[in-house]
Amino acid sequence: MNYQPGKISMYSSLKYKIHLLLDPREGNTWLDKFINSFIVLLIILNTIAVILETVDGLYLPNKDTFRTIDLFSVIFFSIEYILRIWSCTSIKKYKHPITGRIKYAFSTGALIDLMAIIPFYLPLLHIYDLRFVRILRLFRFFKLGRYLNASRVMTNVFKSKKEELILSFVITMFLIIIASSLMYHAEHDAQPQKFSSIPEAMWWSVATLTTVGYGDEPITPLGKFLTACISILGIGMFALPAGILASGFSDEFKTMKKKKICPHCGKEIQM
Repeated sequence: MNYQPGKISMYSSLKYKIHLLLDPREGNTWLDKFINSFIVLLIILNTIAVILETVDGLYLPNKDTFRTIDLFSVIFFSIEYILRIWSCTSIKKYKHPITGRIKYAFSTGALIDLMAIIPFYLPLLHIYDLRFVRILRLFRFFKLGRYLNASRVMTNVFKSKKEELILSFVITMFLIIIASSLMYHAEHDAQPQKFSSIPEAMWWSVATLTTVGYGDEPITPLGKFLTACISILGIGMFALPAGILASGFSDEFKTMKKKKICPHCGKEIQM
């Protein structure tokens, strides 16, 4: 076990209970499920609210309702964040009362929790860029990752296949640079505005390798020949990460099946 429930102290016992209450992977009482379900619903409500706020026809007549949702959410998530920082010392790797909490504060989950509430407090720092604040508020959506087993599966897949994914990324970047350089030399004289430099040609390379295309067509015979070759290479190169991830998901589901892990809650099934 990673956790250190208090043996004698009521304070330690309370802290451990709070930790279990906020950790969807550990707590299994009706209260744990209720709190976690409420948090999930609140996250979804906030995400919908942030999206609908961009529709003036909905936002302007219901401004007070949107503000009430935001205020309640910030208060709730702020309390949740403080409780997580306070109770994190129940976890063995964060057991030190000072350095443990600092270490936890810089963990991915804690940073997402912080980013979810920071937009409300930005006006105190005289930051009033509404678009910037709205983008930060969308971080509340990422809090769902803690409550969905799918996010843990995805994390495990990316960790297990990171070397292969990095290699495919390096190969793709290599292709983009080579394709941009070749197209610059092939098309620069014929189309100096569209292919004015290698960095400018990189936009064409990305659009071509992804087989999207945005109308920047070559007009020289060499440029057309290179485009045909690069397009064919792009189909294979951008399918490579998909194949790696598919293999990773297959391996992860096989591992879960062997360990008899529930695909919905992520907990090991007791036989």
